[in-house]
Amino acid sequence: MGNPNTMNGKLMGDTVRVTAKRRIFPFDKRGFTLIELMIVITIVGILASIAVPNYQVGIIKAKEAVLREDLYNFRSVIDQFRADQGKYPDSIAELKDKNYLRDIPKDPITGTTDSWVTSPPPDPPASTGASGTTASGSSTPVSPVTPPASDAGPGNVYDVHSGSNRIASNGTPYNEW
Repeated sequence: MGNPNTMNGKLMGDTVRVTAKRRIFPFDKRGFTLIELMIVITIVGILASIAVPNYQVGIIKAKEAVLREDLYNFRSVIDQFRADQGKYPDSIAELKDKNYLRDIPKDPITGTTDSWVTSPPPDPPASTGASGTTASGSSTPVSPVTPPASDAGPGNVYDVHSGSNRIASNGTPYNEW
């Protein structure tokens, strides 16, 4: 027979390597199938349809917060101007010209600086003299509030509103804020 250390003609102590030949097909199986791609696109579409409205609501809320802050700053500056100058400003530009504002802010709803709507000061009430009557009927002296002397009327800017006619998330028009 042959050598006892051999098996079918190969030595038993040697390692036999078997290499499989890889067959190359024209359509390699390493990619994704069409159904897998469609499922992924559908899931991404569903997630996007949920996220986009929330994003849009967040943008509106942020613009409303900026508008509230701008209106608060405008009204504070107008009050400071009145305290310093003894009259209301004639225009929003006057606040910038006299360095009460660095720059006129952009209306966050309309996106422009020239859409702000101003309100003139209310007419002063008719004076009843130097004394008034209290609720109990007694007469007490009332000192009228006299602003510092001004050289040019009461001014034209008492309040500022947004120029937008849109409705806010709380149901009120922006131009009534």
